[in-house]
Amino acid sequence: MTIDSIRKEYQALSENELEIFIEKYENDERQGVQKMILSCRKRMEKAAAEAKRLENMLIYEKKYYDTCDYICGIDEAGRGPLAGPVVAGAVILPKGLKIPYLNDSKQLSEKKREELFDVIMEKAISVGVGIISPERIDEINILQATYEAMREAVGKLAYRPDVLLNDAVIIPELTIPQEKIIKGDAKSLSIAAASVIAKVTRDRMMKAYHELFPEYGFDKHKGYGSKEHIEMIQKVGPCAIHRRSFLTHFI
Repeated sequence: MTIDSIRKEYQALSENELEIFIEKYENDERQGVQKMILSCRKRMEKAAAEAKRLENMLIYEKKYYDTCDYICGIDEAGRGPLAGPVVAGAVILPKGLKIPYLNDSKQLSEKKREELFDVIMEKAISVGVGIISPERIDEINILQATYEAMREAVGKLAYRPDVLLNDAVIIPELTIPQEKIIKGDAKSLSIAAASVIAKVTRDRMMKAYHELFPEYGFDKHKGYGSKEHIEMIQKVGPCAIHRRSFLTHFI
């Protein structure tokens, strides 16, 4: 076979076909073919490392497999910004489900988050989202607003969870058993899924707010305190979605 024809075969390979390709062509001594073999081996190593990472991210979930039907991960996005809502995600994934490259949303590119958002929405047993407004944040403070968003997200699930895996908090006023996991969005697939749902939902909202208040650049910084954002607040004042209680140092 020509190298071009082998290359076309290589380019169409799925992850499950890499080993077969190697066995088929590993004795072909042509330099171009050997480069493809080396690339296949690197892809296999990467896939094995990702499989191991995903398995490790199910450690907390597996503790409850025998006793719980619905294991829910919870995380939030938007505790720190100067503007916009705080958003919480609650996600129940099927037991044992591994979504490749799912991770803490802060470790992912915007494009990858958007892709994973669609996968999670398709494969999850149930997804709930809680959204608390800037006005409410100013009224009760950001910590209480975060708890409120998390309770709202849980309340919107189609099924009552048997246990909640939370990123770094215990949520008051819930009778469901909870486990607090520090940096849980990087340790639990369920929490990572909730992290992506919360982050993408909030980012989309901030892009929509940009259409209403284009001078602030919400589509870029998503309400966080960038230099440009603070300068614009000082220049023209806050808009309807700014958290007044967060602006005391700037205005």
